[in-house]
Amino acid sequence: MENRTAPLLASTWTKYPAIKALMRPDPSLKWMVLVLVLAQLLACWLVRRLAWRWLLFWAYTLGGCVNHSLTLAIHDISHNAAFGTGCAARNRWLAVFANLPVGVPYAASFKKYHVDHHRYLGGDGLDVDVPTRLEGWFFCTPARKLLWLVLQPFFYSLRPLCVHPKAVTRMEVLNALVQLAADIAIFALWGLKPVVYLLASSFLGLGLHPISGHFVAEHYMFLKGHETYSYYGPLNWITFNVGYHMEHHDFPSIPGCNLPLVRKIAPEYYDHLPQHYSWVRVLWDFVFQDSLGPYARVKRVYRLAKDGL
Repeated sequence: MENRTAPLLASTWTKYPAIKALMRPDPSLKWMVLVLVLAQLLACWLVRRLAWRWLLFWAYTLGGCVNHSLTLAIHDISHNAAFGTGCAARNRWLAVFANLPVGVPYAASFKKYHVDHHRYLGGDGLDVDVPTRLEGWFFCTPARKLLWLVLQPFFYSLRPLCVHPKAVTRMEVLNALVQLAADIAIFALWGLKPVVYLLASSFLGLGLHPISGHFVAEHYMFLKGHETYSYYGPLNWITFNVGYHMEHHDFPSIPGCNLPLVRKIAPEYYDHLPQHYSWVRVLWDFVFQDSLGPYARVKRVYRLAKDGL
């Protein structure tokens, strides 16, 4: 099973010291987040008197892209990509700000669990990115897999509570309070439709949407022996280069804006690996290929210190 090792990464680092220079904050990230948040606030004002059918249309086509992009900005920020590791509090509060158009508190909980995804990739009971056995058992036909894709936002939200529950942190409480205050303020200013627009943008944009192909593309086993894949297509332009996923797992402290440079500097470590060329094709294959489904993930058993090691 393909799993990048520390010696391999160390050799990359030694051979290409320029890669270490890429491990620096992205000064443009906070401004991109600001533009996206303001864009959604403007959209809230514009949709306040829109017919419901057009509200849902724009929630899917525009709001879904923006809100999904903001969740991926939150992903980058969770790696301290905005202000560096020395300014953890600034990164956390920027993530809370980026969370505002999503409609539900997400940023603080995501950071709490995402570290385990990198530390224990595919870890049974540790990596909450891996679907549960119930998901794998039930969502096994094309129709059910299609439904699973539609409901992805719910599974990503609820799975951590079932698989690996953790104590609620102070930052999560603050995230929830700020989000609630923002939702109430938008409702008080412009009524119900803008709130529905934001929630629909998140549900539709993170569900059956072209950008959501990255959820499946990243770690589902399309080829035996390969569990992590990159995608180098144009949708990276609006997703903070999340498609450069092998590069990201090799060097998680490198912000998304610099990940294309990793491949450019060390092409022999990436160009020969299987890659995806279309996230839409990924979704199609996931639904209609019998070999793919929620079960098509590598699971590992990690023994932690509390287990006696």
